[in-house]
Amino acid sequence: MITHYPTKRSVLVPMLLYIQDEVGELNDEAIHEIAQRVDLTDLEVRNVITYYSMLRTHRIGKYNFQICTNVSCLLRGADGLFDHCKKKFGIGNKESTPDGLFHLEEVECIGACSWAPSMMLNYDFHENLTPEKLDELIEGIQKKEQQ
Repeated sequence: MITHYPTKRSVLVPMLLYIQDEVGELNDEAIHEIAQRVDLTDLEVRNVITYYSMLRTHRIGKYNFQICTNVSCLLRGADGLFDHCKKKFGIGNKESTPDGLFHLEEVECIGACSWAPSMMLNYDFHENLTPEKLDELIEGIQKKEQQ
């Protein structure tokens, strides 16, 4: 990846996202390896990780439900959708289900205000959400995982 960027430091965030997806978290070993590859200290890499909310040093559920509760989404019922997921999963904000399948996060604007309420499920946008649409997504995932 380094050869596709103007400086080594420029590749840091894409590299962190890639490693996080592959390993499941940004652990000490991964942080140290990345720091060496981009000529930074471990602390400099950790500073970047703590700045970006999408980067994590701990594992989360396989399916990350990030529900936007910023103004546009909130006005169109996002708080009810978030509560629906909390009840459905039996977890709170920034928690994962005991089986490691689902993770739930309340997030700020994800740039889909015109299609509110919206959320990201891993890297996929879902817009104009309703409790019924959420239930369909959840049930589809559960069926897929049982196969």
